[in-house]
Amino acid sequence: MRNYNTVLKVAPAFLLLGAMFSAQTTDSIGKEKKIEEVVLIGYGKQKKSDLTGSITSITSKDFNGGASTAAQLIQGKTPGVQITTNSGAPGSGSQIRVRGTSSLSANNSPLIVIDGVPQDFAGINGGADPLSLINPNDIATFNILKDASATAIYGNRATNGVILITTKRGTSGRLKVDFSTVASVSEKMGNVDVLSADDFRSFVNANASASYKARLGTADTNWQDQIYQQAWGTDNNLALSGGLKWLPYRLSLGYNDQNGIVKTNTFRRTSAGLNLNPTFFDKHLRVDVALKGTYTDNRFADGGVINAATYFDPTQPVYSGNSNYGGFYEHLLNGGLNVNGTANPLSTLQAIRDISSVYRGLGNIQLDYKVHFLPDLHINVNAGYDYTKGEGHKTVDGNLRAGYFNGGSSSTYSQEKKNKLLETFFNYTKDIAAISTKVDLTGGYSYQDFETSTPSTYTTLGNPPADYNPYSLASKTGYTLVSFYGRGIFTIADKYVLSASLRRDGSSRFYNGTTNNLYGTFYGFSGAWKISDEKFLKDSKVVSNLKLRGGYGLTGNQEINSGDFPAFASYNLSGPGAQYQFGGSFYNFYRPNIYNPNLKWETATTKNLGLDFGFLNDRITGSVDIYEKDTKDLIGQVIVAAGDLSNQNILNIGNMNNKGIEGSINFVPIKNETVRWDLGFNATHYNPIVTKLQERADDTYNIPVGGISGGVGNTIQAHAVGYNPYSFYVYQQVYDANGKPLDGVYVDRNGDGNITAADKYFYKSTTPDAILGFNTKVSYKNWDLSMSGRAVLGNYVYNNAASNSSIQSATTNDFLQNVYSSAVNYRFQSPQYFSDIFIENASFFRLDNINIGYNFKDILSTKGNMRVYAMAQNVFVITKYSGVDPEVFNGIDNGYYQLPHVYSLGFNFQF
Repeated sequence: MRNYNTVLKVAPAFLLLGAMFSAQTTDSIGKEKKIEEVVLIGYGKQKKSDLTGSITSITSKDFNGGASTAAQLIQGKTPGVQITTNSGAPGSGSQIRVRGTSSLSANNSPLIVIDGVPQDFAGINGGADPLSLINPNDIATFNILKDASATAIYGNRATNGVILITTKRGTSGRLKVDFSTVASVSEKMGNVDVLSADDFRSFVNANASASYKARLGTADTNWQDQIYQQAWGTDNNLALSGGLKWLPYRLSLGYNDQNGIVKTNTFRRTSAGLNLNPTFFDKHLRVDVALKGTYTDNRFADGGVINAATYFDPTQPVYSGNSNYGGFYEHLLNGGLNVNGTANPLSTLQAIRDISSVYRGLGNIQLDYKVHFLPDLHINVNAGYDYTKGEGHKTVDGNLRAGYFNGGSSSTYSQEKKNKLLETFFNYTKDIAAISTKVDLTGGYSYQDFETSTPSTYTTLGNPPADYNPYSLASKTGYTLVSFYGRGIFTIADKYVLSASLRRDGSSRFYNGTTNNLYGTFYGFSGAWKISDEKFLKDSKVVSNLKLRGGYGLTGNQEINSGDFPAFASYNLSGPGAQYQFGGSFYNFYRPNIYNPNLKWETATTKNLGLDFGFLNDRITGSVDIYEKDTKDLIGQVIVAAGDLSNQNILNIGNMNNKGIEGSINFVPIKNETVRWDLGFNATHYNPIVTKLQERADDTYNIPVGGISGGVGNTIQAHAVGYNPYSFYVYQQVYDANGKPLDGVYVDRNGDGNITAADKYFYKSTTPDAILGFNTKVSYKNWDLSMSGRAVLGNYVYNNAASNSSIQSATTNDFLQNVYSSAVNYRFQSPQYFSDIFIENASFFRLDNINIGYNFKDILSTKGNMRVYAMAQNVFVITKYSGVDPEVFNGIDNGYYQLPHVYSLGFNFQF
C-alpha cells in the first residue's frame, strides 16, 4: 500500500463549473438590451459586472484560428498571460505563464481545470503536457483567474493562476451538424547563420593547419536544407448536437494528421467527445456528463539532428559513394568512424525510429440538485476520472553511425497515470430585499488522488534476448490532496460587492511522519465598487461602465518537480545499470533517497487593484490592473554539504517579489448593418526579483541554473538576491578601439588582477520588459478578415550555437565542423562560452495569424451555412536576434526546433 494513501483520511467532494454565455434581447420598447455575461469563478459562476477579482474570459468566437493545441487558441489574447510553444514539432505543447515567474525549482505553470477536473501538471512519457492532448475544436471558453482573491478558492495549487476550461455543449432542439476540414502546408522560417561551403573553405584555409585543409571536400551541401521539408497536414472535425427538451447532447469526432518540418517527424491525433446535459424533476436536478477521449501517434525526429545540420562540414556530400555506414558520408579516423565526429544528420534521421502512442480518457459527471423545499440551496456533486497511458519504442539501426558503435539498440518505455476526483459543495443564494443585499454562500470538500506507474526503460543492444521483458521493473508513485473550502459573496444595492474565500488544503507531498507541514490555509478577500451605477454617472451617455476592484490573498504551491516523497524517507529500486552480483547472478537493490523532513509549502501573498471601464455604450471597453506578489519559502534544488545521501536536496531557500501592471482596451470603431470593425490591444509588464536566498549566505551566493552545450556541466544562468530569476551570469567582454571583441579578454570587475569566476556579473535575463498583444477583425457583408499578433520587448537569449563557434571548434578532434558566421568577425581561437557577447536582445514582433473568409448562407436549406477561408500562421517575425527564432522559452538557444510558417485552406459547413 502506498504511504501517501495512509496520510489523509478522505470524504466525498466536488467542483462546479458552469458555462459562460452572452446574448441579446429586446425590451418592450424595442431598445437593445444586453443580458449579463456570466463568468466561471471556480466552484460557481458570477455576473461579469459583479466580479471583484482579476478574471479574464475568452469565448470561442475570439479564439485564434488554426490552433493545433488548446493553448494556442488564446495566445496573445489576454494581458498577463504569456504562452510559448515548446517547439515547432506538431503536438509539442506549450508553456503558460500567468503574471510571470513566482517560483524557482517548483512548477510555474497555472492550474488547469477542464470541465471541473483539475489536471496533473506533468506530461506523460511519449507525449507533451495534458492540455496538448485535448482537441481544441471542442473547447468553448477559457476563464483565467489571475490574482489571489480569485484563485485562493483553489488554495495549494493557485499561486501561478488558474485556467478554467469548458467544452462545447448541445442545446435542445433540432439536430445541428458542424463539419470542418483544413488542409495546410508548413515551411521552415529560415536557417541558422553558419558559413556557406565556399566561405567555410576560405575560413579553414586562412586559419587551419595543412592536415585540416586536406580534409576539405569539394561539395556544396546546405545541411539544414537537407533535414527540413515542406510538411503537409489536415485537421477534420465533425460535431452533432441537439436533443430533446430534457436531454441536450453534443457528439464530436476529430482527426488531425500533421507532418513536422523536420523529416521523419509526424503527429496524428484522433479524438472523440460526448457531452450530455439532461434535467430531471422539473429542472430541479441537472446532470452534466462530459466524456473526452484522444489517441495520438507520434514519430519523433532525433533532437540532435538540428545541431548536427548546423555544424556538419558543408564541403562534404550527403552520400560517400560506397556502401559503408549505409552509404552516408561520415567523418573517418584511421580507417574507421571518428567517434568524436559530428554525425551525418540524414543518416541519423534514417537510423533512429522513435515512435509513441498516447491514450487519454477524461470523464466526469456533475449532479446539481436544487432542493425542492428550499430552491435557493443547491447541492453539487462531481466525480471525475482522468486516465492517460503513454508507450513508445525506439530502435537504432546498427548499420548506420547512430547505432554502429554498439551494434544497434532497441528500447521500450511506458507510463500510466490515473487522476481520481470526488467533490461535493453546497451553494446558497438569497436576495434579501429588506437590506438590498444578495448573498451567495458556497462550502465544500474535495478529494483528489494522482497515481503514476512507470516501468523501467529497458534497452537491449543488437537483437533482444528471447526472455526480453521491458516491464520487469516498475515504479509506482503518487500523491493525494484533500481540502475544505468556502466562499461568501455579498452584493449590496447592486453597487458594492464583497467577497471572501478560505481553503484548508492537505498534501501528502509534505508528509514527514508527522502532520506539522501537511496542511496549509489559504484565503482571499476582495471588493468592487460599481461607480457607473451611482446617481452621478447612472444616466451618463459617455460612461457606460466604471468599476473599481481591490483584492488581497494568500495562495500556495506544492508542485515541487522532485518526486512525490521529498519530505519522507523512501527508497528506490535500482535499474539495470546498478545491480549487486551474487555468484553468477545480478540483483536489483533498494537505495535510500535524500529527503527534507522540514520541507513546507511555498506561499504567495498577492495584492491587486483593478479598474474596469466602458465608454460610449461599450464601444470602448477595457481594464487595468496593478499588483504585487510576495512569494515566501521558495522551493529550490540546491547543493548541500557533503556526507548526505546526495549532493543536492530540495529546500525552502528564500523569497521573491513580483510587481506588475497589465491592461487591455477594445474598440468597435465601425458598427452598422454591413460593416463591423473590432480592434483590441493588451499590454503586460512585470518584474520578479529574488529578495532572499539561503540563510547565512553572503552577497556572492547564487544558485547556478541553465545548462548549455559546450564543456562539462557548464551553466549560463543563476538565481541571486536582487536580480530576476534566470538572469545570465557571464563575463564582461572587452573590445578594442575599433569595437572588435578581444579574444578571452574580460573586465576585471573585482580589481584583483586576475580573471576568475569572481569577475562574473549578472547581465540581462529572460524576463521581458513588456508583452504586447493585438487583434482585429473586420466584417463586411459576407466577408471577414482577422489578424492577431504579439510583441515581446526587452527579453534576452543566450545564443549557444554562436558561442560554440571558434577557430578551434572548426578544426577539432581530427574533423572539420562548420561555425556560426560571427566566428569570422570575432575570430576567437577557442569557444568563449561565458562572454556576454552571446547574450542577445531577443525582442520581437510576430504576426501570428491572418484569416480571410467568405460565408455562403442558405446552403441546402435556410438553416445551412458554409464558410470558406484561407489562413496564414506565423506570418513573419521582426527581430534583431541573429538566430532563427527569438522566442525560446528557457532563454538558451541550442538547436531549437523552429516554429514553421503555416498556410491553410479550409471550410466549415453548418446546418
